[in-house]
Amino acid sequence: MFFIPVLLISCTATKKTTRPPITATTSSPSTPIRSRVILKKDIKPVDINTKNVNPVDLVAFAKLQLGVPYLWGGMDKKKGFDCSGFISYVFSNFNIPVPRVTYQFTNAGVDIPLEFSKPGDIILFTGSNANSGEVGHMGIITENKKGVIQFIHASSSSGVVISGMNSYFIPRYVRVNRIFIPGYNPAKRGITKSAGGR
Repeated sequence: MFFIPVLLISCTATKKTTRPPITATTSSPSTPIRSRVILKKDIKPVDINTKNVNPVDLVAFAKLQLGVPYLWGGMDKKKGFDCSGFISYVFSNFNIPVPRVTYQFTNAGVDIPLEFSKPGDIILFTGSNANSGEVGHMGIITENKKGVIQFIHASSSSGVVISGMNSYFIPRYVRVNRIFIPGYNPAKRGITKSAGGR
């Protein structure tokens, strides 16, 4: 079937990767975190129509998936999720079509500085290779308390968990994209290579 190859490349950077357990340890909010990742490919903007969905409701539903195991290429709660499969599952519950492949989120919505992120924003990272120059992991912002960020994601080591910006994620941080913007049209802006606005 045609869709199988797409499923198999969704979170390629996290396939069979050994990494330390992901915890909710956070960085100090006194120094804003800026991306040092230079993206190596031009990725077209993606239009995600969030309709009238409240991002708080989306985050609440995402949290109901805590503890679901990791499964590379997975988008089924009964079997497991990979990072983009988790995002697809959460958004599909609200009838919001999103890309299935992680890197396709690179230019979705509007690039927001991390310290101004809000629940429902999408946070993007490289995969296990911080120097890949490509988005390979992602999550949903669940909380921003005075710059201390929490996000929910499907971790290859722990399944669906809530994490903070710790020493594992900071070097891999690419950007935060806000997609809950009424009337936003990404076709009106250019394609970027850098993390932008950092």
